[in-house]
Amino acid sequence: MKIYYAPNTRAVRIVWLFEELGLPYELERFKLGDASMRDPAYLKVNPMGRVPTLKDGDVTISESGAIVQYVLARHAPGRLVPPVESPQFPVYLQWLHYAEGMIMPPVNTVVVETILLAPEKRNPVNAERAVRLLSRMLGAVNTHMDGREYLAGEFSGADIMTGHACTVAARLGADISDKPHVAAYIERVNARPALKRAWAA
Repeated sequence: MKIYYAPNTRAVRIVWLFEELGLPYELERFKLGDASMRDPAYLKVNPMGRVPTLKDGDVTISESGAIVQYVLARHAPGRLVPPVESPQFPVYLQWLHYAEGMIMPPVNTVVVETILLAPEKRNPVNAERAVRLLSRMLGAVNTHMDGREYLAGEFSGADIMTGHACTVAARLGADISDKPHVAAYIERVNARPALKRAWAA
């Protein structure tokens, strides 16, 4: 399988997933904002010109959450997902989707306003508002993680999605000084050898 990847993007999640599962993969590397991501050849792979994208034989799939669900269902059945009949299964679904639904939208705003836009086009009010919103979104994680090591019982695909999102939010300046469970969770997931390898890919 081939993973189209750029460092410090959601593609880290997919490499992390493959590393946790011990699945073989090939990396097609880009840099964030690389013009080659808008080349016609890559736009045939992903019309949005973004990463991650996964090619698995005749299947091409993008969106990190969809890739996580696809790989776990097709290539690792029974792994990193609680059984459907388990009380942890709806918890798993909640936190699998929380990353993109609640944490990453303000992350996107912060990245655009502080990194991608030229300085003269940046709006500090938007960036500050997004950082405050991130802190609120992480508050829900902090409450949930009280007394837990991982989001849905044992380590799962939900941790790959939301653990990554929490890490990125903290790196972008979200206040976790009053969120000890989030801070411990971020430290815990980033201590996993598979995530260390993914960050270094």
